[in-house]
Amino acid sequence: MPALRTALLQSSGELGDVAANLKILDEAAARAAEAGAGLLLAPELFLTGYAIGADMARLAEPADGPSARAVAAVAVRHGLAVGYGYPERDVERHGVLYNAAQLMGPDGQVLLHYRKTHLYGAFEHQWFTPGEDGVVQAELGGLTVGLMICYDVEFPENVRAQALAGTDLLLVPTALMHPAEVVAESVVPVRAFENQLYIAYANRTGPEGDYEFVGLSTLAAPDGTSRARAGRGEDLVVGEVDPAFLAASREENPYLRDRRPGLYGSLV
Repeated sequence: MPALRTALLQSSGELGDVAANLKILDEAAARAAEAGAGLLLAPELFLTGYAIGADMARLAEPADGPSARAVAAVAVRHGLAVGYGYPERDVERHGVLYNAAQLMGPDGQVLLHYRKTHLYGAFEHQWFTPGEDGVVQAELGGLTVGLMICYDVEFPENVRAQALAGTDLLLVPTALMHPAEVVAESVVPVRAFENQLYIAYANRTGPEGDYEFVGLSTLAAPDGTSRARAGRGEDLVVGEVDPAFLAASREENPYLRDRRPGLYGSLV
């Protein structure tokens, strides 16, 4: 099975300007496809920006809204899967918003839809309702791909649930802020190592309202190394998700085989 070349878009886009951010995503997809990538991942709330205050409600869209159709067109135009974050309006529950992410396949069909389950800070709790589905998965390029958002990956149980469900590549659009650089630098690679999977972690960058996003996007491998790592500024980095390396690593690393779930009842 060939490796899946994966591109991470590190950008905060244009605050509050969905059309501009769709254009940035389209340009990044063109560059990623030219580099041979089969997957592009953009950050958390990329389509709108993060620190947009009351505009969150104004700019939120249904999961199948016009922006989703535009991203689907980007995926088809450049022949690769595209993952991105956006504020979702629940059409069945008026006024309910989710911090959401979707993965569009290269054919323009939705492969994954996810609502952030662990909200971070007063701002997110003010605007969003937490999602209830911890593990979502789809097949892409012969790999089982999972999806979560930012703070979710900082909970060991969350990532372990993905590993036990068979996830090979975990996509994490994120909005990591200063002074939490340790998450990108250490926590994410450790999560990949202890769960024997790849983690694609795509961050925002630079100042935005009261926040300072730190960049440091990474593609972490099951040996705990970073196969691609961005700096602090706007960037597009590319790395390989290698199924053969993953299989060999899982054979060598016994963490999941040596678990004793009967001892962990206190966790639930």
